Amino acid sequence: MKNLLFLLTLLIALGTILYLYRQLSTTEQALKLAEKRFADCEQVTFQLQMQKQGITPRGSQNAAADSLSGE
Repeated sequence: MKNLLFLLTLLIALGTILYLYRQLSTTEQALKLAEKRFADCEQVTFQLQMQKQGITPRGSQNAAADSLSGE
């Protein structure tokens, strides 16, 4: 009886560990996705602020066209 109770407790503990590990993995993936979306939003916000101020980024097509025209 003691062995059966011990095995049952061990199985419950192992099941809990596996469940929590799966939850942790899922949460980490969701966090990575949220961080990527946040970085994308920051980049778009920065670009919109620069566009509003009339500043063109260095790597834009306008800068390439200016260099080709000799300015």
